[in-house]
Order: sequence, then C-alpha cells, then structure tokens
Amino acid sequence: MLAPVRAFSLSLPLLSGLAAAATPTSEATEHGPHPRRPVHTFSIVARDPQTGDLGVAVQSHWFAVGLNVPWAEAGVGAVATQSFTNPAYGLFGIDLMRSGKSAPETMRTLLGRDPDRELRQVAMVDSQGRVAAHTGTRCIQAAGHIQGPGYVVQANLMTDDKVWGAMARAYEAAQGDLAERMLLALEAGQAAGGDLRGRQSAALLVVSGKATGRPWIDRIFDLRVDDHPEPLKELRRLLTLQRAYRLMSEGDEALERRDHEAALRSYAAAEQLAPDNLEMVFWHAVALVNMGRTADAVPLFRRTFAGAPGWRTLVRRLPRAGLLPDDPAVMEQIISPAAAPPPRPPKR
Repeated sequence: MLAPVRAFSLSLPLLSGLAAAATPTSEATEHGPHPRRPVHTFSIVARDPQTGDLGVAVQSHWFAVGLNVPWAEAGVGAVATQSFTNPAYGLFGIDLMRSGKSAPETMRTLLGRDPDRELRQVAMVDSQGRVAAHTGTRCIQAAGHIQGPGYVVQANLMTDDKVWGAMARAYEAAQGDLAERMLLALEAGQAAGGDLRGRQSAALLVVSGKATGRPWIDRIFDLRVDDHPEPLKELRRLLTLQRAYRLMSEGDEALERRDHEAALRSYAAAEQLAPDNLEMVFWHAVALVNMGRTADAVPLFRRTFAGAPGWRTLVRRLPRAGLLPDDPAVMEQIISPAAAPPPRPPKR
C-alpha cells in the first residue's frame, strides 16, 4: 500500500476528475463510473466514546447508497460523502487520517483541492472523536448539518430543515451500541420528513476503535439495503439478524473453550433474536450433540428437517468433516423419523 502522503499526492488530478465526474455532464473517470446525478441523502458519522468504535449510517432515494457514501477504517476514522458525491473524500480522507491528520485538517486539505467543493456535503470523524463537516452552498435545499460531541448529522434535498435536527436529538438521547444509536438517528430523520423524493436504499457500517490487523474482525457491522420500499425497516431487520449471527459465533468460541454453559446462553440468545432462522436452530442442535446431549438436540433437528429435506442430508455428511460423532447409534437417533402422534379421538 502507498504511504498516505504519497497516495494523496497522486490523488490531486483524481480529485479534480472526480469533481467533474459528479456533475450532470460528466463521464466515467479512471477511478470508475460515478453517478451523473446527485446522491442526495441523509447520514450520520459517529464515534462511540465508550468503545472507540467508528461508524456511518445513511439512507437515500438512490440505488445502492452504500457503494460510495460510507467509508470507515478501524482505529482511523469514518467519512460520509454525499450530495454530488465524490468518493475521493472517503478514500483519501481515510488515508490522511491514517497518516495522523485530524478530521478538521483532513477536511480542509480535501476541500482546498476540490474546485467543485460547493456541490459537496461531507462529514468526518477521526479516532479521537474530532469531527468536521461541510455543506456546500450549491447543495440542493433543504440542506444542512449539525456537529455534536463525536458525531455529525447531515442532509440535503430534504422536505424541510427539521430533518438533521431531529437526527441529532435522537442520536444524543439514544441508548445502546453505536449501530443502534445511528439507526435511531436515521429513523428520526425519516420520521421528520426525510428525502423529498422518498427512499430507496440504506447502509450501516461500524468498525472497531482499535485495529487488530484482521479486517474481518475489525468490521463489526457492514450492512447494505440496495433497493427496497422501506430501506430502514429492512436495515433494522438485517442488523438484528447480524446480531444473532454474532451471538452464534460467540457460542462457537465458548464451545472451543469447553465453556458449555456460556455457549448455550449465546445460542439461546441468538435464537430469541431470530426464532425462524433454521441455520441457527441446526447448529445449536449440532453443538448439543457434541456436548453429549443428543436427546436435547433431537427436537431442534426435527424443526430443521420439517423446514427442508436438505438438513437431514447435511447431518449425514457432518461426521466425515469431524463436526458430529461418527457413531451409527447417535446418527440413527438424530435422523430416524419422529414417532407419529397418537390419533385424536373423534368429536361427538
């Protein structure tokens, strides 16, 4: 990877090119195709003061808003670039903050190199919680932003100027982790009127406050709703589902430590969040068998078998992978058809 300063020096022609690429008459640049029309939207960037986690959440009446608007890197910062979106603010904004520049310094540097800065709306937060925001004078009204402690809310092409204020109040009053608080801010923005044109897509990105060098661990939530009539409702559904899968992973880790009780608590919590998800039911059952509790696992297996025949086939394949005991008696107990219930007496 290029050092941040060198990467930015190479970016100066690209910034100018992307500025042109974001205008209605532009063509694709070497960085790839970009919308000829503005990606008007409302968003929040924030840092959790307790955990240091960094995040972006956004909704727009534009297809796949998660492709270009939200940017974040663990231990570095987060950026939301919108209006006539210039992705270079995200790419090189992260580069500059990684090199040690604060969010305000980064914003000043990038705006100074962008001849079309008055078309932009950009918000940033760095790993120390310092924030910066810019709403260009040519952003379509209603447009504005609010900077608060460790966060920025911003919006353009809204029904009126109440949207970003509602977002700020909701975020500051919210409880829960960073993902929950940011989603509540978006929901408040929508309830206050939202985008004048309606809604189409949404995205939520949260990374850890300290980089581990393993991005698959540092990226806590990375969710996108590209095209949906109710993108925030779908985003909340996906957030709940990802929380359930994280609990399943925690259960697996507890099982590796041979902490069976902690594993079962995690699996049970996951199933409470996603009770109709057969994937979780199935692997909970597998874990119970490996704990020597086959009788407790059988009802869970029955639920999955009733959902689709492929689950029964999967059971037969797991012993060879070392995921179930290679024991015919155990396999028969799992796979054998459930006993039919006794017939009900006829009504008289």
